[in-house]
Amino acid sequence: MSDEQNPPVLHGTELPSVDVWSPRVTVALGQNPSAFTGPGTNSYLVGTGRQRLLLDPGQGIDAYLPVLEQALEQTGCEGIQEIVLTHGHPDHIGGCEQVMARFGPLKVSKFPWPEFDDGHAFELTLLADGDRIETEGATLQGIHTPGHAPDHLCFLLEEEGAFFSGDNVLGVGTTVIPSESGDLGQYMESLDRILQRRPTRIYPAHGPCIEDGTAKVAEYIAHRRNRDRQILEAMETGAETVPAIVKIVYVNYPEFLHAAAGQSVTSHLCKLERESQVTRLTDEPPLTARWKRVSH
Repeated sequence: MSDEQNPPVLHGTELPSVDVWSPRVTVALGQNPSAFTGPGTNSYLVGTGRQRLLLDPGQGIDAYLPVLEQALEQTGCEGIQEIVLTHGHPDHIGGCEQVMARFGPLKVSKFPWPEFDDGHAFELTLLADGDRIETEGATLQGIHTPGHAPDHLCFLLEEEGAFFSGDNVLGVGTTVIPSESGDLGQYMESLDRILQRRPTRIYPAHGPCIEDGTAKVAEYIAHRRNRDRQILEAMETGAETVPAIVKIVYVNYPEFLHAAAGQSVTSHLCKLERESQVTRLTDEPPLTARWKRVSH
């Protein structure tokens, strides 16, 4: 059923702990490798001055601070102007307290979402869609791009026409749409918003730099539309549950990714349900329900 014989996956990807991707962008790896973060969460020093923006300071792993200090030294800057977040998942916001314990109090800005924002021991400055953050040599414009997370912002680096994509576009593989807090319909709209900006490069939260951002976003949109088709075809063969659909559609993927694939399949089914292409056969949550394709 799947036409991906050797699908690219983030797991196993290797990146250096520090790398300079442009005169304005230095990446410091979060030191939190896993099956779902790949080599780890990319944190970014953005700008050209003595104080730079820190975008997504990782998860709070002890080994991260020496890497961040190495990145600061390598770029010739003295410190951090402020912290900016793409969204509130733990591997993005979790390192804020660690960084402030080392560098002192810092402004932390993100799109508001109480479910992710409450409980942190620091104050958040709320960013809205279209807000700009400036530092020497760089201007970031926040663009609300929900779908992977309701509070997700991508950031346009205006001087380069490049995007910091957070978890919405990855350097390798595709994004998981969590079944509880994600929304595939919103995610597709978010991809369209990014595509309309014709991004040059994309700097993702996981994996290597994407040199042709516009082509990658178009590929992501085509992939999701194809996944809709594959799920509907799997249901035509009699698959009624998420695990049964995953076994067919993700046959070429390693099994340790099937749980995450189940979340994405669930998000596709919810979208297809709203489009009246599938219906639930049982009164259960989407992940555990039985499903049927609607005949037209």
